[in-house]
Amino acid sequence: MELTARTAAQIGEALRRSRKARGWTQGDISARTNLRVATISSLENGDAGTKLATVLAVMAALGLEFRLTERGGAAGIEDIF
Repeated sequence: MELTARTAAQIGEALRRSRKARGWTQGDISARTNLRVATISSLENGDAGTKLATVLAVMAALGLEFRLTERGGAAGIEDIF
């Protein structure tokens, strides 16, 4: 599955969809990452203050990878988060 996300809300929604597609709960992700369920919930709800390390930990637990691609004009990483 390939998803494109450009905002914190889109990243959160993509992670939620990926988690649910596996039939996992937020508690399952929490157990795999040692993150609090509240942190997982905040990430999935698009909290722009979520640390990149947290996003990457959840992505790793879900077996997802992070790619940066340029479309049209050059968008900085700051525009994504």
